[in-house]
Amino acid sequence: MDTSNHHSLRTLFEQLGLPSSHEEIAAFIRDHHLNEGENIAAAPFWSAAQASFLKEALQRDAEWAIQVDELAVSLAK
Repeated sequence: MDTSNHHSLRTLFEQLGLPSSHEEIAAFIRDHHLNEGENIAAAPFWSAAQASFLKEALQRDAEWAIQVDELAVSLAK
């Protein structure tokens, strides 16, 4: 697990075990969407471990929370 304080959308994808190139992130965002009002951690496309990480990051307002929020906004478009 990454414990550094320099996080980006790319490092969030790496933390989640997802492909993290610019093109791969863009494709993920293009292919996955949140329903209106859906919590990012509740989305059906996450594994149990990924969902748990996202939920915990938001609940604890952890250092990853900003990137998780950024991803949620991107997936809600």
